[in-house]
Amino acid sequence: MSTTEYQVTGMSCGHCEMAVRREVGRVAGVENIEVSAADGSLVITASAPIDDASVIAAVDEAGYRAVRA
Repeated sequence: MSTTEYQVTGMSCGHCEMAVRREVGRVAGVENIEVSAADGSLVITASAPIDDASVIAAVDEAGYRAVRA
């Protein structure tokens, strides 16, 4: 298992968290997603290392910006 953390900007509520969770959940190999609007964090656990660009693109699709922490 591989765990990676990202900082996400623009989230402010539970709806924001759900949007990020939904899009990142579509990235192949992602097993678990923890999102917190309160501290702007996204932590994913995957069966194998995931390409950062795929996760960042998924967050962008949800309407937010992410960078690897």
